[in-house]
Amino acid sequence: MKLMGKAALGALMTTVLATSSYAQDSDDKLKIGLMFTLSGPAAVLGEHGRDGFLQAVEKLGGKLGGMETEVIVIDDERKPDVAVNKAKELVERDGVDFVVGPIFSNILIAMMKPVTEGGAILISPNAGTSNFAGKECNKNFFVTSYQNDQVHEVLGKYAQDKGYKSMFLMAPNYQAGKDAIAGVKHSFKGDVVGEAYTPLGNMDFSAELAQIAAMQPDAVYAFMPGGMGVNLVKQYRQAGLEGIPFLSAFTVDESTLPAQKDAAVGFFGGSNWAPNMDNPANKEFVAGFEEKTGRVPATYAMQAYDAALLIDSAVKAVGGDLSDKDALIAAMEKADFESVRGDFSFGANHYPIQDFYLVEVAKRDDGKYQTEIVEKIFDDYQDNYVDQCQM
Repeated sequence: MKLMGKAALGALMTTVLATSSYAQDSDDKLKIGLMFTLSGPAAVLGEHGRDGFLQAVEKLGGKLGGMETEVIVIDDERKPDVAVNKAKELVERDGVDFVVGPIFSNILIAMMKPVTEGGAILISPNAGTSNFAGKECNKNFFVTSYQNDQVHEVLGKYAQDKGYKSMFLMAPNYQAGKDAIAGVKHSFKGDVVGEAYTPLGNMDFSAELAQIAAMQPDAVYAFMPGGMGVNLVKQYRQAGLEGIPFLSAFTVDESTLPAQKDAAVGFFGGSNWAPNMDNPANKEFVAGFEEKTGRVPATYAMQAYDAALLIDSAVKAVGGDLSDKDALIAAMEKADFESVRGDFSFGANHYPIQDFYLVEVAKRDDGKYQTEIVEKIFDDYQDNYVDQCQM
């Protein structure tokens, strides 16, 4: 198969829609809405998610659970009000059975009620806020990524184990940023000498870098996804701060590395997966994604790919009978699919129980950049909010 650029990928999306539209008058049709950020500086994150999901649909012959499948791709524009309106359209007008998305936690919070109360099942392949893991858990909501705190806990635990006495913490000022800081603090027991919440979408970190230079902490922790992470890493190097260990999550990953390049090499991250994970399912996924898109997949792609496999397993288990929602949910709870990350199961709150790793940015022999596993930090780790969940 030849390399798939943006035009070819658009053709694939059209093919998926056209194939399922052929069965428009049939009851034996599965309808799925994908809600990702596909415009603006953070579009690359949504593109990874979209492409990962569509790759799985293509792998399964355009059918999930053996059913003709229609995939409707929506751009939430990273705007909660837009997400609410489009989520309502997906459920009320288009009659989707599942909504898969979003990337950002503020979008997830906005779209939860329109989707779940509208009768569809919502699967988040990225955002995993603490409130929905705990007291606000929902039987119609599943997560194939993590609870937001967990990935950040990896770096807090690593910093604690390394004996760092002080850290400076940075995150955007929204729910996932607050969860990130909470996650680091859960594992790191040293002194937090500085804590900076920047505006979501901020691209200039000169003030924060000046604080770091003055404070000279043992390490810096940053959660800055997308373009924010690209700029932060470059500015961090330009400020001559690389002597202070840079720890992060979603700041140096496969979505940002093509722009960061050598500036990110040697920086550490936390993750539930890496492209060099050594198992057959992952090797097939990574090779297929690179062949189709020309990019090394990020976790956003992997988690969306798994979301498609989850739907496939559940629909297959109920024999394509989508009318029995309780049976469908019970089938999903079993997570009877082969995740490319290895061990995967659901807790009682429908959030994953999985392993987490310290990863490091490396430059491959072919000139591309990827994160690679350094060590396992948590084994079969469940989030800290599950006991608050009463479904």
